[in-house]
Amino acid sequence: MRNELLSPAEMANADRLAIAAGPLDGYGLMRRAGEAVAAVVLARYPASARVDVMCGPGNNGGDGYVVARLLAEAGVSVALWVTSEPRAGSDAALAAAECRIERRPLSAFQAEPGSLVVDALYGAGLSKPISGDAAKAVQAVTELDLPVVAVDLPSGVSGDGGEVLGSAFRAILTVTFARKKPGHLLLPGRERCGQIVLADIGIRDEIIDELAPQAFENRPGLWIANFPVPAVDAHKYKRGHTSVFSGGPSATGAARLSALAAARSGAGAVTVLSPANAMQVNAAHLTSIMLRKVDAIEDVHDVIADRRPSTFVLGPGFGIGDKARDFTLAVLAGKRQDGGVEGLVLDADGITSFRNAATTLFEAAGRPDAPALVMTPHEGEFGRLFADIAGDKALSKLAKARAAAERSNAVIVYKGADSVIASPDGRAAVNSNGAPWLATAGSGDVLAGSIAGLLAQGMPAFEAACAGVWIHAEAGSRFGPGLIAEDLPLAMVPVLRQLMESTVR
Repeated sequence: MRNELLSPAEMANADRLAIAAGPLDGYGLMRRAGEAVAAVVLARYPASARVDVMCGPGNNGGDGYVVARLLAEAGVSVALWVTSEPRAGSDAALAAAECRIERRPLSAFQAEPGSLVVDALYGAGLSKPISGDAAKAVQAVTELDLPVVAVDLPSGVSGDGGEVLGSAFRAILTVTFARKKPGHLLLPGRERCGQIVLADIGIRDEIIDELAPQAFENRPGLWIANFPVPAVDAHKYKRGHTSVFSGGPSATGAARLSALAAARSGAGAVTVLSPANAMQVNAAHLTSIMLRKVDAIEDVHDVIADRRPSTFVLGPGFGIGDKARDFTLAVLAGKRQDGGVEGLVLDADGITSFRNAATTLFEAAGRPDAPALVMTPHEGEFGRLFADIAGDKALSKLAKARAAAERSNAVIVYKGADSVIASPDGRAAVNSNGAPWLATAGSGDVLAGSIAGLLAQGMPAFEAACAGVWIHAEAGSRFGPGLIAEDLPLAMVPVLRQLMESTVR
């Protein structure tokens, strides 16, 4: 399955290109879409006593007219509710002309218990809040808790960003076409879609390739070609060396979680860089993970020169202030060439430490030969570093992550149940396998270490971040209730094994 996400505008372009290429014209594509929805309704809800089909004036409504006609021809009792007539000469008007079912005004809609609703009002193209008769219909359907099958996207959900525009249907199933939209995966839209069925209506992959979309669903197909597989003759340093900065004696656990995750992710060697006063605490809890004293900036330089780590993690439990900033800039001052530092994962306290010095960080990351910077902020940390972007209500989470990545010269992992991973080059991925069990203290520390471990093995920064997020979420989903952060590194093992096996077959 392909991973591209298409914005509503890109989907409209795909339709135009497909029509120009043939053999289907616009109405042909519409009929294919309606046939796909009708087939799903007949297969999954054969016992429905009545189906209420709601049609808007545009192409989404045109799909609905096809659905209504086909259901009626199959013997289903169909009631057809419309907002207004389609524009004369449009594909929707052709669909309406072929549909001989009595059309009733949506203003007269009365919900009936036991009905199934097919929502073909507005779909993904809606750009303003639902109001009037449509809003009343949403309310009536919601109050009776009627099952809804949405055509393309539940009406009221933004296809670009997943926002609910005023009000929106809550579908049990959404049938969309050719490719998913960002609004299918971004919250709160994702919760409104129910199960998503992706239907092929005749828009070929070459058409999508011509659009060159830059947004993707984060699934293994996006990054598996770069997933590290150890060579037969690999030794530990060929598999990369990750170093994790530790906090003081009362805040060492977060760094150890990151270090263990880096090791489980495949880094051949992992070192915890500990202040002197925390060495004994860390030593008591480490076995295969190495330990080194790092108190001053000179120690950081010595580690880079002597041990040549591939990647660093800074932030988990580290503390906020000058030391975090100085250590971060020292790592970013290195050069990637000739076996230098490949990357830095900046998390938690490391991010917050730059709230008043963001430009300094972004300039350091923007040097042509600087190590790759990956930042993993949750919503609060994102706002501290990108206050204006975070506060812009016109931007979706996807757009915010992209803007932040471009500004900071970093790969941004904007965390949450719908984590977005964005690269400075414009590529972005929306994660869709998140689980509520990951909302536990220390989970983010494991994620940071996992990304660093993959980056240490040679994955490019964007792909390493995407893989780390997916593996972390998949491990949490499979483990389920009772998960705590200490469980995650070991829970990643079967996920990693499955990925590894898929690359060597």
